[in-house]
Amino acid sequence: MRLRDKISIITGSARGIGRATALKFAAEGAHVVVCDLDQTSIDAVVKTITGKGGKASGFVVDVTDRSSIDAMVSAVIAKHGRIDTLVNNAGIVQDARMINMTDDQFDKVIDVNLKGTYNCTKAVIDAMLMQQSGVILNASSIVGIYGNFGQTNYAASKFGVIGMAKTWAREFGRNGIRANAVCPGMIETDIIKGIPEKVLQTITERVPLGRLGKPEEIANTYAFLASDEASFINGAVIEVGGGGTV
Repeated sequence: MRLRDKISIITGSARGIGRATALKFAAEGAHVVVCDLDQTSIDAVVKTITGKGGKASGFVVDVTDRSSIDAMVSAVIAKHGRIDTLVNNAGIVQDARMINMTDDQFDKVIDVNLKGTYNCTKAVIDAMLMQQSGVILNASSIVGIYGNFGQTNYAASKFGVIGMAKTWAREFGRNGIRANAVCPGMIETDIIKGIPEKVLQTITERVPLGRLGKPEEIANTYAFLASDEASFINGAVIEVGGGGTV
């Protein structure tokens, strides 16, 4: 088990990539702190993990609300005395062409995807500095490298979390803290349900592997980066998109 007894906070982990990451981390021996907005969904993930013999606890956390983040972090520190991994996975989309995008659409995506990543990292960094170890993993996207039509807000947020990861890699590397960004391509989650089938087919045809990605494939990447096997990977930006940008 690569993550045995690691205390791992994963935001947005009640569904999609976050849920798959929570299950993977638990399978690798971590105590997973499941964080999301809906208590029922959180409880379901915790029950799935513990039902398989894993270790997990759940918290309702809004990454735009510092008080809910601080309460969760305080509870984790009080119980476990440390935080080994933070996966900044929580994110939303509010797509529109720039000419049609509202200020509210822009602000909401920035608040969750970018400011939320800052908020959560700010809340855990003192603990990581005190223990002189830790891993911070930011969920970016291939859109955070190449941009995408109709996603000014999303692209800005995902470019931003790459910049944060690289900055934190410089700032905290000498304190034993690693920071990296993961950039998924098109993954089979609820977020793509609104995309027309014809558009999805076109996207799939552009991927050399000939298919969309699975949440578990992103989870596997996070698990590797959180483990000691990735002990010299710091400030990296890793695309997991089946070669779709080649």
